[in-house]
Amino acid sequence: MPEQQKKTSPRARVLAAGAVAVLAAGTVGALSANAAEPAAKPATTASVTDRDHLTRTTHLTVDAATRAAQAALKAAAEEGRRVTVAVVDRNGNTVVVLRGDGAGPQSYESAQRKAFTAVSWNAPTSALAERLESAPNLKDIPGTLFLGGGVPVTASGAPVAGIGVAGAPGGDLDEKYARAGAAALAG
Repeated sequence: MPEQQKKTSPRARVLAAGAVAVLAAGTVGALSANAAEPAAKPATTASVTDRDHLTRTTHLTVDAATRAAQAALKAAAEEGRRVTVAVVDRNGNTVVVLRGDGAGPQSYESAQRKAFTAVSWNAPTSALAERLESAPNLKDIPGTLFLGGGVPVTASGAPVAGIGVAGAPGGDLDEKYARAGAAALAG
């Protein structure tokens, strides 16, 4: 006699069908997600071996930039001036800014812009300010400030940094303090 088959309740059938549907949906979803992703490509790298395609640049260390800024700040403080000193790298990126006690709020940005201008043009900003008479549109170059107080720092004749000072009553004093910062790097 054949074994009698057990009858499944309608509730059990609905639960079983639901479980199968959930498993199927998960499997289809996983397959769909994998199909949507592009096949991973092996990583490729390029190596430049021809030295004609490479260039090297020299940058001040953070310690050297800090030493220069501290020397400029000290020179200003010895004369009772409240200034801000900024040192930027060859690319015009700020390396260090020291805002002296009591320096005006405008001095922070002005010092950075003077340093940026000095390194960008590889010239003191006082000399560049004189150029404005013959080329007044120079002042429209973003990020620059053509007022005395910025000096470039060079290595082997190439600019590697700029030092900007702002806050003294006159660009000539700002530049004097910036030069004191640059001189601290010479020793």
